[in-house]
Amino acid sequence: MSVQEYLDKHMLSRKIEDAVNAAVRAKSPDPVLFISNHMRKAVPSVITKIKARQILDSRGIPTVEVDLFTNKGMFRASAPSGDPSGMYEAFELRDGDKGIYLGNSVNRAVRNVNERISEALIGMDPTLQSQIDQAMIDLDKTEKKSELGANAILAVSIAACKAGAAEKEVPLYKHIAELSGKTNLTLPVPAFTVISGGKHAGSNLAIQEIMILPTGASRFEEALQMGSETYHHLKDRLLLQKNGVLMDVMLVKMVVWLQIFLGKFFLYGVYCWYLYVFRQMHPLSLSQRCKGWCYAYIMLFFLCVCLHFSVSSIREGLDFVKEAINRTGYNEKIKIAIDVAATDFCKGTKYDLDFKSPNKSGQNFKSGEDMIEMYKELCADYPIVSIEDPFDKEDWEHTKYISGLGICQVVGDDLLMSNPKRIERAIHESTCNALLLKINQIGTVTEAIEVVKLANDAHWGVVISHRSGESEDSFIADLSIGLASGQIKAGAPCRGERLAKYNQLLRIEEELGDQAVYAGEDWRQSS
Repeated sequence: MSVQEYLDKHMLSRKIEDAVNAAVRAKSPDPVLFISNHMRKAVPSVITKIKARQILDSRGIPTVEVDLFTNKGMFRASAPSGDPSGMYEAFELRDGDKGIYLGNSVNRAVRNVNERISEALIGMDPTLQSQIDQAMIDLDKTEKKSELGANAILAVSIAACKAGAAEKEVPLYKHIAELSGKTNLTLPVPAFTVISGGKHAGSNLAIQEIMILPTGASRFEEALQMGSETYHHLKDRLLLQKNGVLMDVMLVKMVVWLQIFLGKFFLYGVYCWYLYVFRQMHPLSLSQRCKGWCYAYIMLFFLCVCLHFSVSSIREGLDFVKEAINRTGYNEKIKIAIDVAATDFCKGTKYDLDFKSPNKSGQNFKSGEDMIEMYKELCADYPIVSIEDPFDKEDWEHTKYISGLGICQVVGDDLLMSNPKRIERAIHESTCNALLLKINQIGTVTEAIEVVKLANDAHWGVVISHRSGESEDSFIADLSIGLASGQIKAGAPCRGERLAKYNQLLRIEEELGDQAVYAGEDWRQSS
């Protein structure tokens, strides 16, 4: 084939001429770069390659990461992960070989992406999100995505969503808004975790989380500042004052043990610490001070551990948070939410609020009616605006009752598991009035959009949620804006994998400029 025949076959002469004319009209200072970009845009983007690998999430447990390639570039995503909640959520495929990552490796899911999903999706337009997701669902052929693994499917789905945004040359959140039919781009109110309890935490606190919501902020940037300041007041100052008696007892024991094991270097540490803090003096040699400071920090570590174990009751934790809010001066601008995760301490029809206590008295074993009275009192005594999973995931009756009282938002997490059938039942029976969306529980971006539409049509609140196993992927930040959820739950204002979401929201607010709208007091009506 001659050069001219090649040019004619692919109509290159016309395309090059169009690109040159466009560069002239634009008066481009760099015509070569302009022509290159112009011709790249003229080529419809398709998926050219998909590559998956196994990485570790924030818990040190394997998860799936995917690189999806188009002619616009490479787009990376990873699947968040959490403790499986039951039979109603999408299936997370793991290898089960106890000799490798204690059975948690995801090599099978990675192979499914590299061999089966990749073959099915190459050549597809990344802007057609629903078709991409449906192709993977059809390939899997199971209700819970147990053949390919929801972790494999979701990572590809998110990566494709990012590629679709790039093809349309719009930010990711705008692409999601277009997919979901949203026109109002709203920055969500963050629910910052400030005290952790439940089955995974070291304290004796039965409920899983106490959170703060800066509903009175005018911008997301201000909300983040409020959350961070309150968090640090609580961590650094409030517990030290509130736990004086307990701290004294533990501190005496700690000093004795450290003196036994560390000897004179511990005394160096205490002496250096005292003189530096209270006298602003440095009496010892450099080497002695270094040793002393090392052991002083060990003492501080043990002190922090002692304090970490000190929160044992819901009211105690709420008092701590309330005082921390008072210290910041944001009293009327910050509300409180609690994630009870009551399924974890439900015993038959009773709820054991002492399930973590080594010295159970049996007096904190409550019926469903007792729990309702407790919630009513807590909402009256504290600025609580949201309660997540107040009862067992199958206790629909009591959840419906507390929701019907209208005293706060009642969020379904374990109750719903982002499952469309359970959401439809809850809407029909008026069981709760808010959805906690965990995208890994449903498995694709398209299905996540669909269940949010169900919640919106029922006038529910929507909380976009992180998982215990996260990565630095900030996708849920864009998702919360694109779906106009009004609420996001991404953990405490610390640790990289949590801050990745909050910092992305900061960037988006900056990008939107005067068009940025923070949900604020309308956190439940944003959708």
